[in-house]
Amino acid sequence: MASEVRVNSITNRSGLGTATFNNDGSITVAGNLNLNSVTTAVRNAGVSTAAGALVYNTTTNSVEVYGPVGWVVVKNTNIISATGGTLDTTSRSGYNVHTFTSPGTFTVTAGTNDVEYLVIAGGGGGGTSNGGGGGAGGMRSGTITVSPGDYSVTRGGGGVGGSPTPIAPTNGVDSVFGPITSSGGGRGAGVPGVDANPGGSGGGGGAEGIVPFYTAGTGNSGTYTPSEGNDGGNGAQTGTGNRGGGGGGGAGGIGDAGTGTPNPSTGGDGGSAATSSITGSTVYYAGGGGGGCGDSTGVVGLGGGTSTAPEKGGGGDGTNNATNGSSGSPNTGGGGGGSGRTTTYASGVGGAGGSGIIIIAYPTA
Repeated sequence: MASEVRVNSITNRSGLGTATFNNDGSITVAGNLNLNSVTTAVRNAGVSTAAGALVYNTTTNSVEVYGPVGWVVVKNTNIISATGGTLDTTSRSGYNVHTFTSPGTFTVTAGTNDVEYLVIAGGGGGGTSNGGGGGAGGMRSGTITVSPGDYSVTRGGGGVGGSPTPIAPTNGVDSVFGPITSSGGGRGAGVPGVDANPGGSGGGGGAEGIVPFYTAGTGNSGTYTPSEGNDGGNGAQTGTGNRGGGGGGGAGGIGDAGTGTPNPSTGGDGGSAATSSITGSTVYYAGGGGGGCGDSTGVVGLGGGTSTAPEKGGGGDGTNNATNGSSGSPNTGGGGGGSGRTTTYASGVGGAGGSGIIIIAYPTA
């Protein structure tokens, strides 16, 4: 004959935990209900798992229940909830994407998990008078673990282009997301006798003046691994008065050197852009600015190493004669284009660097 024991509740020895058996068939637990903790491999090794079985999966950090279709997540304990920037919930399936084009705060309100990031600094300004192109802003991407709290975000602006008045071009401004910093792009060389600067990507060397004015700036000034950018190209040191400035470095490649002979001389193309798919679409960022060249016979350097947008990654084209260099595109970190000059030394203004951008993405389930 079968034995039967009926109880209303069971209390542990300490009296701190009680399981109460209710008349409706439910069980009320006072204290913690500790599920069996297993890895995915151990869970899958179970034989004849009963429908309704519950486990805590330590591989995925989630509570799972076994049903007709197999194991189903009940609640992922690491799902991130956050605010800040412009939130996009549709461009990348299964992800929230936060975009910052101005300073702000990324606030994690719940969850501890990895988030993807793309941090691009402002591009450097282009030089003037056969000036070098501005280097692209540093481009860094990867994942970091976040937990509830505030993470400061700084979007770096682009550098100022050089002017024959004279005003020296400037570097782009760093961009920051929490502990991640990308370095502003280096300025291109140009009148009034300023050399190219290092930066996330280095500025291009100029083609008027004396050494080290011709020398390009170096990239990856933050000494990061992997590198945030590349060197600029040197300006032409020999040739006629319309010799070309070097292209600024880009996130995807070094800038080309300017040439002085044979005519027509050329400004160096900016270093190529690099791509990111953090938003769900492939986008080009951080192309170097093209180098400027002399009178109307000179061949200008192209931003980002190409005449095709959006592959330019926001890099501005250089110009010849006394026209102004093209500015880098906003929210790309593209370098500004260098300007040319006439045979009478009249010169245009170097293009401004493009502002940077910060993008953060994480799964919604």
